[in-house]
Amino acid sequence: MKPLVSVIVPIYNAKDNIARCVESIRRQTYENLEILLLNDGSKDVSYPVCEMFAKADKRIVLIDKENSGVSATRNLGMRVATGKYLQFVDADDTLEPFATQLMVERAEEHSADLVIAAYNRITPYKEKKSSASYGDPLIPEKTELTERLAKFQTFGFLPAGFMTKEEFACGLMQEPASFYYGVMWNKLYRADLVRTHRDVECSEELTWSEDLYFNLSFIRYAERFCAVTTPVYNYYDTPGSAVHITKTRTMFSTRLSLLAYYKSLYEQLGLYEENKLQIFKYLIASAEA
Repeated sequence: MKPLVSVIVPIYNAKDNIARCVESIRRQTYENLEILLLNDGSKDVSYPVCEMFAKADKRIVLIDKENSGVSATRNLGMRVATGKYLQFVDADDTLEPFATQLMVERAEEHSADLVIAAYNRITPYKEKKSSASYGDPLIPEKTELTERLAKFQTFGFLPAGFMTKEEFACGLMQEPASFYYGVMWNKLYRADLVRTHRDVECSEELTWSEDLYFNLSFIRYAERFCAVTTPVYNYYDTPGSAVHITKTRTMFSTRLSLLAYYKSLYEQLGLYEENKLQIFKYLIASAEA
């Protein structure tokens, strides 16, 4: 029997993208899924859309709750999840069809506590003013052109294969401010580490980088890691999203508070002194994908 994977999707006012997101999960080549759709007090039609999906797919567990933010919503998802592995998807984004299968195969092959994968960053094409007529049969329709000219970039910093905790930590120090390491959606987590250690959770106090807080907490207890160089996730870098409206002051103050977690982790590994400068550089590094 293939292990059950709990896919956790926090949803808030995602009417424009939620159908695309859920369909990408339902169409995974890996079918033994528990799809947790957590509606975080949406004020649009996100919940009714999710209800339709829940009626069509018995793997979907739909939870409707008052708005409490993405961290509290993910924490709730982790508490109710019953799978061997945890996977996270944001409602604006999509999974490649083979994403879950590829990561589960690597996790099982290497008995990995955490699998980290490359991902695609998709920046929508911004239309420029032009005198071109979209009525011309030789010119693509406006919507089609916008989709075709979206900017695709693939990010991944680790070589494929198994790594020890020390090897993973050294890789992390090369790109300490990168989404690749900081976010939760390009990873597969062994769930019993979360269930066993109550301090492994998303910070409900932080309004930015709550993913990194979770990852640093998880890494403290994980021992076996595996990297996948094939991109499994499509992150849509949409203007107006939470990432884009975060104020610089909030970003710096959050990093300052996370610095203590970095320090604690690397002291535990006996790698703090040799990485001290790089850890402090995290404070001023630009937030890159």
